Amino acid sequence: MSARPRIVIVGDAEQALRRLGDWRVIDAQADVTVHHQPLYGAALVEALQEADAIVLLRDRTPFDAALLAQLPRLRYLVFTGTRNTTLDQAALAARNIPVSHTDWGPSKDSTCEMTWALILAATRRLEQHTARLRSGQWRPDSAEPLAGVLHGQTLGLVGLGEIGGRVARVGRALGMQVVTWSPHMTQERAALHNATSVPLETLLETAQVVSLHLVPTPATRHLLNAERLARMQPGSLLVNTSRSALVDTAALVQALEHGRPGFAALDVFDLEPLPLDSPLRQLPNVLLTPHLGFVAEPVYQRFAKGVTECLQAWLGGQALPRVLGNTA
Repeated sequence: MSARPRIVIVGDAEQALRRLGDWRVIDAQADVTVHHQPLYGAALVEALQEADAIVLLRDRTPFDAALLAQLPRLRYLVFTGTRNTTLDQAALAARNIPVSHTDWGPSKDSTCEMTWALILAATRRLEQHTARLRSGQWRPDSAEPLAGVLHGQTLGLVGLGEIGGRVARVGRALGMQVVTWSPHMTQERAALHNATSVPLETLLETAQVVSLHLVPTPATRHLLNAERLARMQPGSLLVNTSRSALVDTAALVQALEHGRPGFAALDVFDLEPLPLDSPLRQLPNVLLTPHLGFVAEPVYQRFAKGVTECLQAWLGGQALPRVLGNTA
């Protein structure tokens, strides 16, 4: 009798795929191992080297040709969501390994809501007030600036796609003026969202809230460098629920220390989980959340359903769902 296929899931920090999916058919035919904690280097290779099929949670685990070369048994790969920028698709195609993905679910709505949760919490300084209240205080011991009001302020959106467009609608509903920039933005496209297209420098110099909603490319890596961060207003807020690659983190730390921008609300980081010695953890003018933009129950329900659909089809020798066009 042939050995049972081995399926390995990596990156499920939320411990959600097993909880939300129906794995009975899969468990009857294969051995499934789930890794919740991040794996790197030799530990990652050890976890994956006997896998016949691998499931990746989004792009949390970079999957390049060097890693693939150490996985001789791999025959199938599934990732959650519809885009994974860390896959070496050419290397997978060279091995004739099919790659499937799941649907997204309401992740764009979730990320929009997370963006506004950060904007509102940072503007009202909720973290500081909650900490003060828990410690037994009601008001600070000495005078300090009070919270701002978003109505009548300018919201600058770097990127106006599916998520940026949703963020723009909320901003307009709150009475904000919306300006936008992206590498290919036009006034006509901006007008569809009741926004105004402006140069990036103008956006940074005039917006009280700057929110990032671009997909990183080589051209937009470290788009917000020291020079551009210095253009932001002293009292402005920078929000990033997109990708950390859009911002030069070392430059941002220095910029926050000098008060331009005055505050940052960040949900994404160069290395996740955020290292304990990250200087971002020590700054008083930052609000940090552990990459929660897409992390929502309805989104993971779609992820779990999609993963189990794919694995059942693969185990049953059926047509694979949602295959990327990358096999030879």
